[in-house]
Amino acid sequence: MTSSKKISIRNGRLIDPASGTDRAADLHLADGRVLAIDGPPAGFQPDVTLDARGLVVCPGLIDLSARLREPGHEQKATIASETRAAAAAGITTLCCPPDTAPIIDTPAVAQLILRTAQRHGLARVLPVGAITQGLDGRHITEMAALKQAGCPVLSQADRPIRNSQVLMRALDYAATFGLTLFLQPQDADLSEGGCAHEGRVATRLGLPGIPEAAETVAVARALALAEQTGARIHFRGLSSARGAEMLAEARRRGIPASGDCSIHQLFLTEDDVYGFNADCHVIPPLRTLADRQALRTAVAEGAIQALCSDHQPHDADAKQAPFPETAPGISALETLLPLALGLVDEGVLTLSAAIARLTTGPSAILGHDLGRLAPGRPADICCFDPAETWVLSPETLVSQGQNTPFLGRQLRGRVRWTLLGGRIVHERA
Repeated sequence: MTSSKKISIRNGRLIDPASGTDRAADLHLADGRVLAIDGPPAGFQPDVTLDARGLVVCPGLIDLSARLREPGHEQKATIASETRAAAAAGITTLCCPPDTAPIIDTPAVAQLILRTAQRHGLARVLPVGAITQGLDGRHITEMAALKQAGCPVLSQADRPIRNSQVLMRALDYAATFGLTLFLQPQDADLSEGGCAHEGRVATRLGLPGIPEAAETVAVARALALAEQTGARIHFRGLSSARGAEMLAEARRRGIPASGDCSIHQLFLTEDDVYGFNADCHVIPPLRTLADRQALRTAVAEGAIQALCSDHQPHDADAKQAPFPETAPGISALETLLPLALGLVDEGVLTLSAAIARLTTGPSAILGHDLGRLAPGRPADICCFDPAETWVLSPETLVSQGQNTPFLGRQLRGRVRWTLLGGRIVHERA
């Protein structure tokens, strides 16, 4: 791992959506921050010069949900293995949901994760605090203490709060301390026992379904309570056309709400479940082609402000069972950028807009000043070759999790360098 040095990144295509920059430019870094763009300050002598000819130079990517499995599930992955994968994928900041073991419901657990990530030094890990103690959905945590311990947002991971009175109290409390609550829009009763979208494919395969209403009912309740309390909410992982439409309507009415979409939802549909492919067992489930198209439109129009990996690495045994009994989730850090570039190839997004959904969008949701490149800003940088093609395989995956339906797919876009606070944390020859 390279220590923080004076670095010049020359001859790259600098794309910084926050400032509207998209042009050839040089970057000069010192003391972990961007020192200057274009010409270096008088007397500046870099210790390292990176030739970014043919590369895109952009802010380091920000991922709003990546399970690192540590503490408690190290047989699946560790903070060391997954932050190494994040660095290889150009991701410099990621949020770790609270369903670790122990759960992130006390400052001590949040601090443990922060210290472990800082010791490895490969990515900035932001622990997401639990809204309720033990994620039990009944007793609210000490939100202010979790915020002070380094949790920028709070969530229930994938365990919804059934009791609306508890959710309203949590939103009131969060509003008092200026905290955003990440809510997975899924009604616990409507989705209970389901493993696939309730539609023609689930019916044909005999799989228990999760109806679209499981999402829309949860979205409607959360929006009503957010409007009542004035709390800021974020929908983590929208999957349906109607859910995205409801969010857009609420935002037009001034409700402080935002949303993201797991990037696999923009490429896969319920048809990919045919063959009982356990790597396509995800929650929320893969929905219809019409839903996929509507989500793409919402991302393009900015109604959905961020794209997310929703990284969930598993050991092999977790996916080797009858479909309903397999663990849901995809190992997804290393496909986040290539799939976003796939949206560019398909005309869904411009390159600058795709980068915005991976940088400025998630940064704004977190209330951080990351995700932009300007003098004085942290030197979190991703340098990638937008033209290089490669095949995703067990040999090319850095993550400990091999569970992805994209194995064998040819992808476009590969990271050459990742810098975190001005340190080179990933370099590919």
